[in-house]
Amino acid sequence: MPRTARDVVFVDGVRTPFGKAGPKGLYAQTRADDLVVRAIRELMRRNPSLPPERVDEVAIAATTQTGDQGLTIGRSAAVLAGLPKSVPGYAIDRMCAGAMTAVTTTGAGISFGSYDVVIAGGVEHMGRHPMGEGVDPNPRFLADQLVDPSALVMGSTAENLHDRFPQISKERADAYAVRSQQKVAAAYAAGKIQPDLVPTAIRSAEQGWGLATEDEPPRPGTTMDDLAKLKTPFRVHGNVTAGNAAGLNDGATACLLAAEDVARDLGLAPRMRLVDFSFAGVEPEVMGVGPVPATEKLLARNSLTMDDIGLIEINEAFAVQVLAFLEHFKIADDDARVNPWGGAIALGHPLASSGVRLMNQLARLFEERTDVRYGLTTMCVGMGMGGTVLWENVNWEGAK
Repeated sequence: MPRTARDVVFVDGVRTPFGKAGPKGLYAQTRADDLVVRAIRELMRRNPSLPPERVDEVAIAATTQTGDQGLTIGRSAAVLAGLPKSVPGYAIDRMCAGAMTAVTTTGAGISFGSYDVVIAGGVEHMGRHPMGEGVDPNPRFLADQLVDPSALVMGSTAENLHDRFPQISKERADAYAVRSQQKVAAAYAAGKIQPDLVPTAIRSAEQGWGLATEDEPPRPGTTMDDLAKLKTPFRVHGNVTAGNAAGLNDGATACLLAAEDVARDLGLAPRMRLVDFSFAGVEPEVMGVGPVPATEKLLARNSLTMDDIGLIEINEAFAVQVLAFLEHFKIADDDARVNPWGGAIALGHPLASSGVRLMNQLARLFEERTDVRYGLTTMCVGMGMGGTVLWENVNWEGAK
């Protein structure tokens, strides 16, 4: 029997505070699966009208699927979170776009009618599982000259982007990074970021048990002079530093998606509507440019231009990657539509979890900006990809 596509809505999203990876980071003694369990439990607590048995799927992404990020983490996290054993789950890996892919894949299932309600998200504990841990790249990548050796080192791909866009100088990248820090500090001061943070239990040998309530990575007060002194680890006299790139981080995200009619029947308030999504491949050596073709495909398919987009949440893996996107679409570096509350350079980028952080912030911004109809969440992806999701504000004043 033919099926009619259903509208898919983002109902709610939460995340743990993001921590710095390493032996002194917030989550040095916290398991990765416990981070995502904390997010799932909070999502259910905040939406008491949703019967747990109505969750049809739990899709959780992790880039390094081993140890406490393995064992089909979507299913294991669902069980640990106390969802009924009847609720299935699975794991996803699309590197940085893992949580984004968890959303688009399950969202497509809702549209098709296979699901009514899903939980999607991601987790990355880079302190326990450094990027590339246990990976064995096929030697033919290099032997057959399928990729340049730099394609396997994300920082080197960012340096390659500086080569491709020589007008994007280190100073310009540093200026963007300083603005990201300033915007995050202002958003924190205004209480914009805290509503979606889940207080998370932590433990250290020195201080015992504690509670993480805010992000660890931000460096408020960062100046251009501070960034000018940093080393360029990926190239001698290069452009990419720890100051104009996201750090190595730990954290988890989770969101609730539903068919719009089901959400309303269950007393769940939709916050934004999933319109469409697109993924695209690019040369792995310049993976940071991936959001450009993904966004172009998406806009063309929906007969839109960048002028129709009122808010853009782009993941800041590297400042140069964001600036290349803005350069292509002729958007000013300080355009007010772009990451109004800052981004990953300040907040952190726990790889597979970041896609839902972008969505959380866009949903919050939509609530304040009823004049905006469309927004994008977009990010570059390792090994030469980009992903973009188009969202519609359910409270857009033009619909009234």
